[in-house]
Amino acid sequence: MREEQIEKLRGVVRDCVSKHLYSSAIFFADKVAAFTNDPADIYMQAQALFLGRHYRRAYHLLNASKIVLRDLRFRYLAAKCLEELKEWDQCLLMLGDAKVDEHGNVYDTEDCNVVYLDKDSEDREINISAATCFLRGRAYEAMENRALARQWYKAAIKADPLCYEALDCLIENHVLTCEEETNLLSSLQFGPEDGWLSSFYSCLIKKYDKESVVEAKFRECGEYQKCFELTSDLLEKDPFHLKCTLVHITAAMELGNSNELYLMASNLVKDYPQKALSWFAVGCYYYCIKKYDQSRCYFSKATSLDGTFAPAWIGFGNAYAAQEEGDQAMTAYRTAARLFPGCHLPTLYIGMEYMRIHSYKLAEQFFMQAKAFCPSDPLLYNELGVVAYNMKEYSKSVLWFEKTLKHIPSLSQLWEPTVVNLAHAYRKLKIYHEAISYYEKALTLSPRSLSTYAGLAYTYHLQDNFTAAITYYHKALWLKPDDQFCTEMLSLALVDEGRRGIDPKI
Repeated sequence: MREEQIEKLRGVVRDCVSKHLYSSAIFFADKVAAFTNDPADIYMQAQALFLGRHYRRAYHLLNASKIVLRDLRFRYLAAKCLEELKEWDQCLLMLGDAKVDEHGNVYDTEDCNVVYLDKDSEDREINISAATCFLRGRAYEAMENRALARQWYKAAIKADPLCYEALDCLIENHVLTCEEETNLLSSLQFGPEDGWLSSFYSCLIKKYDKESVVEAKFRECGEYQKCFELTSDLLEKDPFHLKCTLVHITAAMELGNSNELYLMASNLVKDYPQKALSWFAVGCYYYCIKKYDQSRCYFSKATSLDGTFAPAWIGFGNAYAAQEEGDQAMTAYRTAARLFPGCHLPTLYIGMEYMRIHSYKLAEQFFMQAKAFCPSDPLLYNELGVVAYNMKEYSKSVLWFEKTLKHIPSLSQLWEPTVVNLAHAYRKLKIYHEAISYYEKALTLSPRSLSTYAGLAYTYHLQDNFTAAITYYHKALWLKPDDQFCTEMLSLALVDEGRRGIDPKI
């Protein structure tokens, strides 16, 4: 067969691959490789076999070639075949010996003659070393060695910033703290034409300690409602964007939108029955309508499909906590904390469980630990304020509640309890004018709050402003006529008001 005919057949193979006609590609690639015995053609045949899901045959072809141990691209494709076959030990053995440190620096790598056999020289290529590092990370993660997986993912993204999958695994699996993410991003060597990629990556990481450009633009967002509106718009354009779908589901659950959750869950289960996200959505629906037993079943199913899906573990724990089954909730949260060391939420929820059983010192320890991971979550400061208040450390509680409000871009009804708690703390410190100011601010957020009216009335009562106290006790009782505290305090205020102006001698 002449060289011109062989080159035409190579073109046929490439065309078959582009049209997903893999059986045809395998047939013609086999003939080309048989005629030439050229390593490039053997590699092309192995690629066609791999794409056609003939993993064992592709591996045998590559392993039988004399070049497999000298060419990293051959070795990588052979390891990919072993990955598909779930033979993880053999996969790592094929990739060769190499060491990596905590920062993703690789040592003792073997010298391999890297030849780009299947790429046009004008194309922008991802470094083959980055691909092999990423594959090592996948293998170690499958073997549940998450520490080594994290190190190899770091090595992959450092070897080539275009290896987005490695960064995605690090972020989505919550294996890095915010400081580690920032340090990793600053260590990446972007090319002069990749400035846009650096900016995009900086938006992906958890920049808790400083505000990014994108965050600044959305600083005035209306929290869950605004989030829900934005994700709704995005999903209209791309209804199968699963990362956006996850955010949409959580926003819908926070808003109590059970109808939207039902529709989303139904569609996801129909389209993606093997994805953890689908069953997580079902669990969120049942959680939203307070059927916690059913929600636990579906959160559990989501974790069984994907043990690295953090939201399902959190939901699993929350479903137990909602029914005050603290031991089971703690087990779920501790599992999540172990699997996702870069996520502060499991630690935060463990602290909440300890606070529920009045173990305030332990709760404070876990809240402080969570704060180290995420120093700008306002919920953390609120919980620290509640702990301090319950331990009668009112000055400290005021500091935590004020810090909570500083971390909130714009006050909404969601944060009304924090404002009321701050007013309570000021009242305990006998700083009554500040207490009254915050009670009044709380009423602008939630005008029908019994506890706020009662707290305001009691503060006026302590100031001997009996007229104002009586007015607010009446307002509280209008909301709940049988409230025992307000009924008793109103009687006392009326007596105190009646005694005002009477000569003490009388």
